[in-house]
Amino acid sequence: MSHSFWNQIISALPNPHFLQTYEWGQVKAKYGWTPLYAVWGANGEFKVETNPELFSAVHSPIVAAALILKKSVIRRGFAARLSILYAPKGPLMDWEDASLRKRVLNDLQSFAKKQGAIFFKLDPDVVLGTGVPNSDGDSVLSGGQEVMSELKGRGWVFSADQIQFRNSVLIDLRPAEDEMLARMKQKTRYNVRLAEKKGVTVRVGKLEDLGMLYRMYAETSVRDGFVIRDEGYYQTVWKLFMQPDVQGQPSTVPLIAEVDGEPVAAIFLFLFADRAYYVYGMSREAHREKMPTYLLQWEAMKRAKAAGCTVYDLWGAPEVFDESDSMWGVYRFKEGLGGEVVRTLGAWDYAPNALWYKLYAEVMPRLLDVMRSRGREKTKQTLGN
Repeated sequence: MSHSFWNQIISALPNPHFLQTYEWGQVKAKYGWTPLYAVWGANGEFKVETNPELFSAVHSPIVAAALILKKSVIRRGFAARLSILYAPKGPLMDWEDASLRKRVLNDLQSFAKKQGAIFFKLDPDVVLGTGVPNSDGDSVLSGGQEVMSELKGRGWVFSADQIQFRNSVLIDLRPAEDEMLARMKQKTRYNVRLAEKKGVTVRVGKLEDLGMLYRMYAETSVRDGFVIRDEGYYQTVWKLFMQPDVQGQPSTVPLIAEVDGEPVAAIFLFLFADRAYYVYGMSREAHREKMPTYLLQWEAMKRAKAAGCTVYDLWGAPEVFDESDSMWGVYRFKEGLGGEVVRTLGAWDYAPNALWYKLYAEVMPRLLDVMRSRGREKTKQTLGN
């Protein structure tokens, strides 16, 4: 099957990410994007296909790959070819290999021109530094800085529209469980134990729980003031990734915390290659004092470790590391779990046509603001039904 073939290709490359999987391309295909699959062979081949099965004809070892999502922006009239291109968390390759990097970026830039792209966006996991900036643990990685100056030199610009979080908190899952507990902040460890003592239990969710989980997520979004999509979108993502796991396939596990059989909090744990991700989290007002969210994270860490993952990505940390950042509270919670802050390159755009890019950059944010406020209202109405 084509999905296992593509996922095998990317699993063998550095930093494989679940947003580069065949499944993620299929989710986006339902929402107006066309998934394109690109590979670079060691002998100079560069191929882009809509069906990754065709890469079985690539004769040399594959040294880089990218799932590229394409969306047509204006379908009618003279501008029928205008599109936007985005490789979420890609391309996957050894970014420190300067000659490979040059080759891949050259190919992507000419591909963007041929596709009539307003811009090509990429946001690979290229690490600029670790630790909180200007703190004792702050370290800057020269490799990441080099990539950044090369992008600037080629005319790529740091994007005003950062789709994914630039910074995250990563937990090393290789130590023994008692060591992972010892690495947590004392208060976090206390809250994990408290939840166990107060009778919070965690179970694995099933397909029939998804409607309830969406409602809990909607409740969380209204309470905490963030915008979510409609239920159909999450059902698509969750169902696709919850399909029975074939060796090497990405999967997701909903973990549900309950008090006396009543669901009070939940998270979705995504697993791919040797990495686990905390992507969606939700909770109710009820029983918050019993600290169910702490126990959920501890269960997720144990489950990811048992599945052979070596890293748990807590998906998101502040842009600015102080209380002015909207993610500060969430970050303090994540930091307590014993992880390390990792700061990456973020999203960069290559725009073959500066004028189209400027127009798009000016019009799009206004349109998104309107859509977001509508989305917020819609979520509230859904909860009111």
